[in-house]
Parts: sequence; structure tokens; C-alpha cells
Amino acid sequence: MVTQVRPSQLSAWLDTVKPHGSPVVLDVREHSELQRACVQAVGFELITIPMGVIPPRLTELDPRQPIACLCHHGGRSMQVANFLKARGFHHVANIAGGINAWSSELDPSVPRY
Repeated sequence: MVTQVRPSQLSAWLDTVKPHGSPVVLDVREHSELQRACVQAVGFELITIPMGVIPPRLTELDPRQPIACLCHHGGRSMQVANFLKARGFHHVANIAGGINAWSSELDPSVPRY
């Protein structure tokens, strides 16, 4: 089962998984979406790989690293989180509400679209 983490809870989740490695936020949105809005990497590494190319680029991710998946509202990122979990990634979370919730809960300077 994939952990659901609201953006406002992400910092606490990152603290709990840091003993397992340097945490990553995996943004699975498309390039055009990244141009509209993006998050600042504070306390984590930000990796952007669109959902559709995760399978062929899976080797770019370390299954030992904690990974929190992010998309627009949380649906695509949940699918990617489940995909990763099924392939042996141990510390995986979905950022519930996506970047839309990130804007309202953490950083209102992130544009909503």
C-alpha cells in the first residue's frame, strides 16, 4: 500500500524516511505543466520524469531512496507510486492533491492551473 501524504505533511514524512536515504520528489507531470508551475526543492531532490516515460527511465531512480510522487491533482502520481512499489521501491508516497494542493497548503506563489 502506498502512503498518502498531503503537501502540508510532506516535511514530516521526509523526516521519517531520511534514514533510508536522500529523499526525492518525483514530478511526473508533462513538460508543458512544469512550465506553468513547479516546486522548489527544499529538503529533497526534485526529479522530473513524465508519467508516460517512467518505465523506460526506471533505472534513473534508486529503489532504496524514499520517493514522493507528484502530479497536478494526485491521480497520475498515485499510479506511478503503485508502479514503483510493485517494482521493489520500498519507501514510496503519493502527494495527495498534487501541485494544486501544494499551492494552497505550502506555497501560494506556485501558480494553480
